[in-house]
Amino acid sequence: MNRSPSTEPVLSLRGVMRSYPSGERTLEVLKGADLDIYPGEMVGLIGPSGSGKSSLLHAAGLLERPNAGEIVIEGRECSRLGERMRTRVRLGSIGFVYQFHHLLPEFTALDNVAMPLRIAGKSRAVARARAAKLLEQMGLADRMEHQPAQMSGGEQQRVAIARALANEPRVVLADEPTGNLDPATSGAVFRALYELCRVEGVAALVATHNMDLARFMDRVFGLKDGHLTARELQPLSPSGS
Repeated sequence: MNRSPSTEPVLSLRGVMRSYPSGERTLEVLKGADLDIYPGEMVGLIGPSGSGKSSLLHAAGLLERPNAGEIVIEGRECSRLGERMRTRVRLGSIGFVYQFHHLLPEFTALDNVAMPLRIAGKSRAVARARAAKLLEQMGLADRMEHQPAQMSGGEQQRVAIARALANEPRVVLADEPTGNLDPATSGAVFRALYELCRVEGVAALVATHNMDLARFMDRVFGLKDGHLTARELQPLSPSGS
C-alpha cells in the first residue's frame, strides 16, 4: 500500500503494557507494545493462543485500560479518558468485528446494521439508508429483511462487518473474524471485509490464526512474549491479482 509521507496514523499504541492477576502471580501479557496504523491499510496480528492478541485489541478499542502506555486515536490520547468519553470515541471512531457475529436475533439484517447509527442519534431513514448501502456492498441486497436465523454463518458475519462500518469509523478492530467459518466461507467473508475497508478508506487491525489470510494484509505483526515484531510474509491479493 502506498502512503503519503505526511499521513498521520489513525491509531497509535505507545508502550502499552497489560497484566492480569493469576493466583499469587501476575501474568504479563503485553510488555510495551508499539504500533502505528494508517488510514486505509490492513494490518495483521498473528500469534499463538494466549499470546495477548485479544488483550491488545481490547486496549486499542478502549474496552480495557492498559496498565501503562498510551492509546492515541486520531491524534488524541484516549487511555486516560473517563468512561463516558471512551464510549463516545468507540461509537464514533472504532468498529468491532468478533469471531461470533453477536447479531440481535429479533431484528432483520437491515435493522441490525442500522442500530449503531440510531444509537448515535441518526434518524431512522438516514440509518436505514446507510445500512442498505453497506449491505449492498457486502452482496446482501436480497437478504436485508431476513433475520439472522434465516441466514448462513457467512452471511451473518458479513452483516456483522457491515454493522462495524455503519458509523463510518476510522479504524476497524477484528478479532478472528473468520475463525468460526469453514475455509471457503472464511475466504469469502475476508474478501468482503478487505474490499469494504478499501472502499470506505478505513484502517483495520485484524487478529487471525489463518496464515493464508494474513498474507493479504499490508503489514503483519507477530505477538510473542508480550512484544510486537514485524513479520515478512509473501503478499497476496484477495481478488487473485
